[in-house]
Amino acid sequence: MKLMKTEEAVGQILCHDMTQIIPGVKKDAAFKKGHIIKEEDIPVLLSMGKEHVYIWENNENMLHENDAAQILYDLSADEHMHPFPVKEGKIELIADTTGLLKIDRVKLLAINSLGNMMIASRHGDFPVFEGDTVAGTRVIPLVIEKERMEEAKAAAKGGPIFRILPFKEKKVGIVATGNEVLNGLIEDKFTPVMEQKIKEYRGTVAGHALTGDDKERTAAAVLEFIENGAEIVICTGGMSVDPDDRTPAAIKNTGARIVSYGSPVLPGAMFLLSYYGEKNIPVIGVPGCAMYNKRTVLDLVLPHLFADDILEKADLDRLGEGGLCLNCPVCHFPNCGFGK
Repeated sequence: MKLMKTEEAVGQILCHDMTQIIPGVKKDAAFKKGHIIKEEDIPVLLSMGKEHVYIWENNENMLHENDAAQILYDLSADEHMHPFPVKEGKIELIADTTGLLKIDRVKLLAINSLGNMMIASRHGDFPVFEGDTVAGTRVIPLVIEKERMEEAKAAAKGGPIFRILPFKEKKVGIVATGNEVLNGLIEDKFTPVMEQKIKEYRGTVAGHALTGDDKERTAAAVLEFIENGAEIVICTGGMSVDPDDRTPAAIKNTGARIVSYGSPVLPGAMFLLSYYGEKNIPVIGVPGCAMYNKRTVLDLVLPHLFADDILEKADLDRLGEGGLCLNCPVCHFPNCGFGK
């Protein structure tokens, strides 16, 4: 590109969008890349503070910002995204489906560490909805060396940086423990809360069983749900260290693989995650906090379960930073730091 005085640029081709900012009115491109500057454009450009403009000069070793942003987009998006039309050298990734956003953080850091280019995204491991903006890509200068973009391709080799794992409409069995519930001493308020959480992910409730504090009865109920086609089983209550709280032992007795009993999340420290059989059917133990706290560890884990994203203990361990819910008077989750 070549720098010219604006007054001398009539007939020249702009090599980038020229943004006009009128506070409280608009921030948009007054002139687009490729625009041929006319005499009547000069006063407008000067009013925008543009005493000089960059005009296009062909250089086979350089790429325009729009073309470079397209390369970054191609390295970033999977088949469940589409690009928002390039604007001012930026391309945004738009979600085409509802699901769990997964980010290859190693590749993302590698790209952003190269310099003169950037990819900014929302947090991974959280739900995105159809139409949401996932990320934005651009290079910093108006033109960039082709070899720099080859470095970006090498850094992101092997698959897209961002993936959306679509949520699946799973059948969920609910096992409510506690003799006080089984004997009708208190109302089962846990099950309605779980039903609402399941609906958030378009799941269906396959049924619910009341099993009291009997480990054998609880284990049998879990296995019965699985045999009848449940793809997730949620066990509520009985998760503390009290002698009568026996849900963890019941889940273990089913033969499920225990991933973790306990999580570095408040509310939700006594949470249990396990998987049953070759199909890795999640069987989880949900502590009592999920009955009365609006958001808990359950809200951080359920998106993974409905997207068939298998979690290991290390995934739960990483929740410690950001794992403290601040119990804000008005809850804005997930637009807050909880779980991030």
